[in-house]
Amino acid sequence: MRWARTPCIAGRLPEPVCLAIPVRVTALLEHGWAEADIGSVMTRVCTALVDAVAVGDYLIVHAGFAITRLDVAQAEETLALFAEITAHYRGAGIALHPRLS
Repeated sequence: MRWARTPCIAGRLPEPVCLAIPVRVTALLEHGWAEADIGSVMTRVCTALVDAVAVGDYLIVHAGFAITRLDVAQAEETLALFAEITAHYRGAGIALHPRLS
């Protein structure tokens, strides 16, 4: 990882990275899939790697695959941190993702 030893340059963001983020399961679908809510956006995630997923569970999802379950307190804390980071950069006129303004 080239950013591991590179000091942060003020006013410049590093290249985009993929984050594993918490999502809340809203519906169980067929064949190991679930519908999940991430920031009021609905998405489908594969739940084949996590046992006994239920509606209301918070999952960590990376690249469309649920990789672990989170308890509610952990999920809410993580989502609050993401909201704080997003608000900070939005206030500076910087989008963390091309679809976010």
